[in-house]
Amino acid sequence: MPVGDDGPFIPSHDRAISVTEPVGIQEGFRCGYVAIVGEPNVGKSTLMNRLLGQKISIVTRKPQTTRHKILGILSNDRAQMIFLDTPGIIEPHYALHEAMMRSAGMAIADADVILVMIDASSPGSDDPASHAQVFERLAGVGKPVHLVINKVDLVQKQALLPVIDAFSKRYKFGEILPVSGLTGEGVQELLRVLEQGLPVHPPLYPPDIVSDHQERFFVAEIIREKIFIACQDEVPYSTTVDIVEFKERARGKWFISADVYVERDSQKGIVIGKGGVKLREIGSQARKDIETFLQNPVFLELHVKVREGWRDQEEWLKRLGYGPS
Repeated sequence: MPVGDDGPFIPSHDRAISVTEPVGIQEGFRCGYVAIVGEPNVGKSTLMNRLLGQKISIVTRKPQTTRHKILGILSNDRAQMIFLDTPGIIEPHYALHEAMMRSAGMAIADADVILVMIDASSPGSDDPASHAQVFERLAGVGKPVHLVINKVDLVQKQALLPVIDAFSKRYKFGEILPVSGLTGEGVQELLRVLEQGLPVHPPLYPPDIVSDHQERFFVAEIIREKIFIACQDEVPYSTTVDIVEFKERARGKWFISADVYVERDSQKGIVIGKGGVKLREIGSQARKDIETFLQNPVFLELHVKVREGWRDQEEWLKRLGYGPS
């Protein structure tokens, strides 16, 4: 379903996402990977967006929104911190979940520093045993692990004391850092700790980019975010987005065509909505964010297709970008 208008096109070039101002490099420059891990919905993506100062990871209120390992790069004249936003640690039920957990495992293996996030506002946040699945994956990693207590803006400060006490007795963390990814509280201290803990090493990426993912990847993620927001229950988890065409015009609107895959005909009807209302809503909201992201007007065309059981089909998952990276 189109959203916008069309016209003559020129081919698109896949580009890494860049910042506007390059930075210099000081002697003793530090560089390394920082994996952000934790259970679903603890705020990993919100925190990474806050650390980078711009949105590159999609965020919704629903758990398991993040499916890929999202790489975000923060560079200054002293250090380059390469953040890896990972899918929430879960017990796999589909091949898709297994791919997500492999992605999280690869991030942990690649990282120089690991941030384990918990939600200060969730019930039982002061019980380390409730996070056993996460810590099992960190057993014997042999690298610095910091505990990040997120969403401190939602709790009284004295409520953090039993959380800090319980986790410090159970695990040996480098630092325990209360933060709010939403408001930015504690984020500068977190950055200071990370910067000091990275190895002395020249930058691994050009200092003027914030991710190695290409534009079409982020466009697909924006569309998927709007589906998560617009649709209820299991439907968002049964959907994925494949960018079919991504074309630029010398003047005027760019053309983007995307296929939205669901697993059943009934889900297709829900995503499209009566008279196409739901799909138009998704397309309209996605187009606005895509235009902000690309800094260019776009014509967005969405098509909903059924691919039964795609979440359990390894070859289909690889085609959709859920394979090893």
